[in-house]
Amino acid sequence: MSDLSSDLYYDPYDYAIDANPHPVWKRMRDEAPVYYNEKYDFYAFSRFEDVMEASLDAKTYSSAYGTVIELMTDEPGDSPLMIFQDAPKHTQLRKLVSRAFSPRQVGKLEGNVRKLARGYLDPLVGSGGFDYLQDFGAKLPVMVISTLLGIPEEDREQVREWTDALLHREEDKPGGDHTHAEVSEQLWGYYARYVDKRRKAPKDDMISLLMQAELELADGTKRRLDNTELLAFIGLLSAAGNETVARFLGWACTLLDRHPEQRAMLAANPAAIPKAVEEILRYEAPSPVQGRRTTREVERHGVVIPEKAKITLLTASAGRDEREYPDADRFDVTRKIDRHVTLGYGTHFCLGASLARLEARVALEETLSRFPEWEVVWDEIEWVHTSTVRGYDKVPIRL
Repeated sequence: MSDLSSDLYYDPYDYAIDANPHPVWKRMRDEAPVYYNEKYDFYAFSRFEDVMEASLDAKTYSSAYGTVIELMTDEPGDSPLMIFQDAPKHTQLRKLVSRAFSPRQVGKLEGNVRKLARGYLDPLVGSGGFDYLQDFGAKLPVMVISTLLGIPEEDREQVREWTDALLHREEDKPGGDHTHAEVSEQLWGYYARYVDKRRKAPKDDMISLLMQAELELADGTKRRLDNTELLAFIGLLSAAGNETVARFLGWACTLLDRHPEQRAMLAANPAAIPKAVEEILRYEAPSPVQGRRTTREVERHGVVIPEKAKITLLTASAGRDEREYPDADRFDVTRKIDRHVTLGYGTHFCLGASLARLEARVALEETLSRFPEWEVVWDEIEWVHTSTVRGYDKVPIRL
């Protein structure tokens, strides 16, 4: 690296950096677009075009070693998790489950999502204030996902707590500790019992349908998913769907409080909310980092990256890249956005993107129709600390 960037340091596990990484990411984009972290032995891409190109080149930038830095293996793994796979296994599984997440299928869920949102928000009218995340934003997605999966209502809050605990990371302990092992055992044990129940007594839910669906293999034969594959899908959908939407809603609440004129415009014109959703996603990506490993030596911006190097694609930095977005640090819900990488791109584009957008839009419509104004209690805000999502855990507001 050049002398210019000698004092530049980025660490995804550093709480202080995580609280406001944008100044560091801007320096990385300008001074070290291919940044190397010696402590954790990874390279980071921070510019939009580099993140986009790597996302589209799944052959060079592999997901088969894992996509979370601290979970990466030295050799391609045999994980049943779809996001930890390359083609053809990823393609086969994605084809099987993608039908349930098509825009048409997701559109059928709007009535249920809206009913859930209203059920949480209506009792809060006239309350004088509440925790936007704990009382609403973190509860809505877990209920939506759990309803899809068929998880009993009385178990859904426990599943959310286990998921949150499993994703939490302490500073300088990226690998987790014994608590993570205990929570993991509880969560996966619950899912295993759930799958066993569905095998014996199928119902009209996504998992029961997936049990009956057939996977088309490369040689033309077909087979059904085994329990391990079903468990992996349940865990992935539950964790990804719950965490990312909850973090998005935390960002939406705080950003609109900081920009009350834009909030007033959205309250008066709900038709503008879908565009606002895309601007929030661009401005503060709920999932800011995606991991890959190189399958060959690569040279970018004068830096030679060896084969099997760990790569972090900083999707949240890409969303603030001035090379792609004029005046990128300005939050503007009327901004015309042609593309962003917050939900991924290419082979690993977010499977649940349509569902996430639906939940986000409905949540904001229902929030703004009841609470056109609010004030965030900034000194009581609490953060989530994980290496996979970024945002708030608690967002108290006054009405």
